[in-house]
Amino acid sequence: MISYTLTKRQARLFLLRHQKLASGALPEGKQSIYDYVRHVGCIQYDPLSIAGHNHELVLQARVPGFTPELVQELLYKDRLLVDGWDKNMSIYCTEDWPYFHRLRVPASTRHDGNDALMSTVSEVRQALIQRGPLCSLDFERTEKIDWAWAPARLSRAALESMFYWGELVVHHRVHTRRYYDFAAKLLPEHLLQADEPNVTPEQYHDWYVLRRIGSIGLQWNKSGDGWLGISGLKSKERTAAVERLLLQDQIREVKVEDVKLPLYMRTMDAPTLELILQEEAESTGIHPTHIPFAAVLAPLDNLIWDRELIRQLFDFHYRWEVYKPAAEREYGYYVLPLLYEDRFVGRFEPVMDKKSGILNIVNWWWEPGEALTADMIPALKNALSSLARCTGATTIQFLPVVAAACGLEKLEEGAW
Repeated sequence: MISYTLTKRQARLFLLRHQKLASGALPEGKQSIYDYVRHVGCIQYDPLSIAGHNHELVLQARVPGFTPELVQELLYKDRLLVDGWDKNMSIYCTEDWPYFHRLRVPASTRHDGNDALMSTVSEVRQALIQRGPLCSLDFERTEKIDWAWAPARLSRAALESMFYWGELVVHHRVHTRRYYDFAAKLLPEHLLQADEPNVTPEQYHDWYVLRRIGSIGLQWNKSGDGWLGISGLKSKERTAAVERLLLQDQIREVKVEDVKLPLYMRTMDAPTLELILQEEAESTGIHPTHIPFAAVLAPLDNLIWDRELIRQLFDFHYRWEVYKPAAEREYGYYVLPLLYEDRFVGRFEPVMDKKSGILNIVNWWWEPGEALTADMIPALKNALSSLARCTGATTIQFLPVVAAACGLEKLEEGAW
């Protein structure tokens, strides 16, 4: 079996190249959004929007000129992407619909004994037939049911149940509110009628382990957030899948200096790694035409799904603290990582003021040993401009005390 031994820097460069976090990695436009999602399998969706939704932040870091309208079109006009369950709530390519049949079947019988819910499902079905796309607030009944995180209206529970078993899909969103319609009206019949590609549980596990390794680029066989959302895949099943995939040469082992556990990559991505190794062997320094790259990453960005892996490879520890009590937060409520070249140089807390159109930077923290340099300024400005475009901000404004304390005055100069 072919394996690789890498330095941490080589591993970082491969991850960033795999994640399209490099200058010129993707061109502008919807095709790049689709190509990236196809490449990594899915991007995570989260309803919270302080300075853009998670999936929008993922895409603005990679696709030049990105605006949220582009992904909205792919989801709700072109129907090439679809909302669904993968790594928790996610967005994935519509062509993957048959692969999740195994999740939809048990969802269809999960609430058979709940008469109130199933009666509401019948009412919802008739209303959708008569009235078209609807959200939970379009129903007058206000009775509630214990549901997911908290009690919810029966209409919402019915819509979500029908969504999870595949009868409905999201027709469109108004902010975070989902409007549903029948999958049969919105998705291609050949996908709806397709047999599940993975016949056995072992085939399903192999497909999902391979998919999830590709979602990140490098992944280890160790429990963590990188494996979240895969139903029925525990350590035993995951280990068996890794062994089968190695024997089939669908994945390859990657050993990285000072990282105890082996990592795994998709064999189909080997040309990218081998090109990086070749470039390093032939390089005599930074190429004169190299354009420094920087990006503001989403809190649930694919690159940082496995926080411990990122800590070991990048020496960067990131925790999303939105669900922690304020007194227990190390940094802030909604803090985004800042990538520059092959390292994380800092993190900051943005707050979008939708009334004024100003994206406020209310806190900024440099990583140890980092500070603003002249070389960084163009790349960081470009990264912040991408964030501003994504949020619809007319300008970015640093709190004066933050700019002064962190030496950011040069970043404030000029228009965004």
